[in-house]
Amino acid sequence: MKQLLFLCTGNYYRSRYAEILFNELAPQAGLAWQAFSRGLEPDPRNAGPMSQHTMAALTRQAIKFDQHLRMPIRVTAADFELADHVVAVKEAEHRRMIEQGFAAWLPKVEFWHVHDVDCCGPEEALPHLDREVATLVERLKAAHTPA
Repeated sequence: MKQLLFLCTGNYYRSRYAEILFNELAPQAGLAWQAFSRGLEPDPRNAGPMSQHTMAALTRQAIKFDQHLRMPIRVTAADFELADHVVAVKEAEHRRMIEQGFAAWLPKVEFWHVHDVDCCGPEEALPHLDREVATLVERLKAAHTPA
């Protein structure tokens, strides 16, 4: 089983949503991949284990998330080592953080451009993540399908 690491700043909203959505879609696509998520700088002021926006979006899609309710986790070098692929959800926000703390792993990171709540609302960010995750699933499927 290959491992996919989703990164965001807090591991509370975007990366958690991407992780859970990917883990829902990957088996349906026949992928032997499992996602996990971490944060580059989790904020202890976040209320509870996961963003209410993430939980509401997953509920609307009838994706169960109870087993994913845990407090945000800060990324470590071991997480990068475990991952076969890494996605940071917003390059402008995360590239510098990765360069400063995990520079050796930078070539392994795919950067997306999904805004946090300081730049747009969940009604824009979460559908953007839906599209990015679906595209990633299709790319991985195509890469592992015999020609």
